[in-house]
Order: sequence, then structure tokens, then C-alpha cells
Amino acid sequence: MDHKKVIIALDLGTTGNRAVAFGKNGVIVAQAYKKFRQHFPESGWVEHDPEELYAATVEALADVVGRVGKESVAAIGVANQRETTVVWNRATGKPLGNAIVWQDRRTADWCRRIAGSKELVKEKTGLFIDPYFSATKIAWILDRYDPERKEAKRGALLFGTPDTWVLWNLTGKKVHVTDPSNASRTMLYTIHDLTWDSELLELFNIPREILPEVKDSDALFGVTDAAITGREIPITGVLGDQQASLFGRLGWDSSIVKSTYGTGIFILRNTERRVVHSDKLVATVAWKTREGVRYALEGSLFMGGASVQWLEENLGLIENAGETAAAAEKAGNNENVYFVPAFQGLGAPYWAPDARALIIGLSRKSDRNTVIRAALESMAYQVRDVIEVFNDGVGTPVENLRVDGGASNNDFLMQFQADLLGIPVIKPVITETTALGAAGMAGISCGFWDKQTFAEIISIEKTFVPSGDKKQFDVWYLGWRKAVRRSLKWV
Repeated sequence: MDHKKVIIALDLGTTGNRAVAFGKNGVIVAQAYKKFRQHFPESGWVEHDPEELYAATVEALADVVGRVGKESVAAIGVANQRETTVVWNRATGKPLGNAIVWQDRRTADWCRRIAGSKELVKEKTGLFIDPYFSATKIAWILDRYDPERKEAKRGALLFGTPDTWVLWNLTGKKVHVTDPSNASRTMLYTIHDLTWDSELLELFNIPREILPEVKDSDALFGVTDAAITGREIPITGVLGDQQASLFGRLGWDSSIVKSTYGTGIFILRNTERRVVHSDKLVATVAWKTREGVRYALEGSLFMGGASVQWLEENLGLIENAGETAAAAEKAGNNENVYFVPAFQGLGAPYWAPDARALIIGLSRKSDRNTVIRAALESMAYQVRDVIEVFNDGVGTPVENLRVDGGASNNDFLMQFQADLLGIPVIKPVITETTALGAAGMAGISCGFWDKQTFAEIISIEKTFVPSGDKKQFDVWYLGWRKAVRRSLKWV
């Protein structure tokens, strides 16, 4: 393989889309990031404009291809925000409306109505009945735009998570596909048989004709339209963003537990070939390749970096996330103040859509720094909630935590996380491991790397070792659990 060649990863995120070109040695050669708008039309609703989302993808991709040269691109890999739901018209290519984002809670009543089927859904899909997943989002869109399902049944409408929507457009509207890691997040896909499930489709009143073809995560998903990228470029890997991050942390080893601090926070552990059921965590497909299928257990937390974004955009307490570490240090200690970021309910291990956010414990001494520190600490407390489940009989106890994502660059947060968990927290040189994992899947698929070569390019930048008073951190954690209880069943 030519050493001047690159793999481009498209990381389709919640607040923006990133294109990253990786060289043979794993070094980032070029990258571009394009934000898109967040829409909150009603309380608990979160939407994106699918056309704006795709335009941001093309803009970022064109920027990177322009800098590395179209002939240098060996292949493209795609990682995306899972569960986010787009339904569009096959003939016109126009979405029926805005995408319903994974954080959106509008279908909570829908979920309550089918609560009697929770065991069926959990057994087949590994998921909880929750507005987080795609099925009730699809049903909500169809109820509004195609209530009798006539258009959907005749194949006039198509559903996709952002990977499917972007691939359909990038390939000149030629392929309607996804992979098992994304399909497994819909509540419509049985993770045992790896198929769309007729019983679930009937439960949610969703016609099979609307669903994409599911290909292996390392399959050839098509080629880009030359009018978009200058030449046809093969797309040889697709993963859900958290599975991509796990792959990018070499998570095919079941001893590795990773936590990605993005808009939300997602903690995953590979369970190899076994589907491990948990009443608090999600069982999901990690990936399916020519080597076979791998599964994972996941703790999904809805508000990570989004809490810091709220401090910036809604309260005006900061101008950017880079200020938060210094502000938290100035606060001195947590002053028994807790920030439970249940803006969209709570995910693992509570699965409480009726919870709402609170800041509790404020006194006249409390100030801007106190609230900022509490917001950062909330991320670490939520991660411990999930690690406690892993340590409570789900596999061997967690010995260290591999971290990545934007907030992993916050040294205050990472040290607090290590002290709170009492185990080392390991940060890689490349913290954008979602992009790296997508590149790895695509690159191994097309022969750019083999698995061993890919593993060798990943290096550790820093290890945060527990250094605080463990008893004090345990007391603070008990305070967090008390605050969470206050937030439950608010709606």
C-alpha cells in the first residue's frame, strides 16, 4: 500500500460532522469540522435538519479531500450518532421533516403504552423500551406523515440513521444500507439472528419496506459519487459511533472498558461472542466482520459534554469548554453541590425518562465556579454508576478505564474520574477515537492496515492514577446518589 495514501473517517456527530484523514502511521494528515444547528421546538424535543447535516458532511469531506488530494484516498469509513432517525421520500430525496435526535424524549408516552412488551424487546434486541432508540421515533414520524402506512408499504419512504442518510446521498442515491452495530440500536433488529424482526415490526407498526439493507461492518458499502468527491472512492467500513470508539481503543479484547466523553457519555465492554443480558445495561452488536460477530454491554448516558454546552449557551457562564478545568480548580471542593443533568431524562443505569435536571446544595457561598465544577463532576459520577454495574458481576472487575472524546482532554475531570473510581484512567494520544475506529474498520477491510499494524499505531499520552482520599470520594458519590433520587419521577 502506498505510504502517501490515507483513510478518511467521517464522524457524524450530534453537534457537527468531522472528516479526518489518517496516514499509514496513524497520524492525522488533515481534518475539518462543520457544526450544524440544534433545534428544540418543544420541551424534551431535539431535532436536526437532515439536509443541513448532510451539507456539513460534504463540506468537511470536500475540505479534507482537497488538502490530501483525491487520488490519495484509499477508502472512507463512517461512524455516526446512532438512533437519530430520518425518514425521507425515495423519489424526491426530501426528508419528511427534521431528524429526531437520539436525545429526544417525545415518544415517552408511546413507550409507556407498550411497556408490557419490555421482556420481548429486551430478549430480542438487548435494549430497553425507551424513547432513546429509533423504533418509536420512526412510528411517530409515520403517524404524522403516513398514518395508514400506505406510502411506506409501497416502498416510497426510506428510514435511516445518519449513516444510512449520508451514504444514500454520497453514493448518488444508489444504496440504502447500514451495518449491524447501527441496526441493533433501532429496537427492530434481533441481535441473535441478526435480522429485522417481524414481531417487533408489528409491535411498532413499521413496514419492512422502509428499512435499509444490513451489511457487515467491513463490507463494501458502495462508492462515492464522483461529482461529490472528484472520483469514486470506496466506502469500506461503517460503525455506530460508540462501537467505532471501542474498536479504536482495541476493544476486541474483553478486558478493555472504554468511556467516550462526547455530547453524551458511553461506556462499553466487549463481551466477545456472547450476548450478556443485564437489567441495567444495554446489550448491543459491537460489529460484524468477516471474522464473525462481536457483542458489547453498554452504559448510555445522555448528557456529558452537552451539560457544559448548556452552561455556555443557556446560562452564559463560560465562553468555551476550555475554561472549565481552571474554574473547577478554583471552586476548591464540591461544597456538597450536585448537578444531575437529567435534561432529557436519565439513561443507564436508571432508565428514567421522567427524571429532570437539578442543581442542589447551593448556598450563598456558591458561585459560577461551584456550578461549573458540579457539571464536570456529574460526568464522572454517571460513569461510576455504570462501572458499579460492571463490577457487580458483569464480567471481571474493571481494572482501568480507557477514555476518549473531547472532555477527556480536561485534566481536572480525568483526575477526578480516576480518584472517584479508584482505578487508573488511560488517555490516548488521539482522543478522537471514534474517527480512528471508523478509519480502522475501513482500513483493515481494504488492506490499508492489518489488525496488528493498526494496534501498533495507538499510543498512550497520559495515565491518571488515583491520588485522593478514597473515603472522601465515596462520601461524595453517596451524595450524588441522593441527588439523583430527588430528580426521579419529576414529570
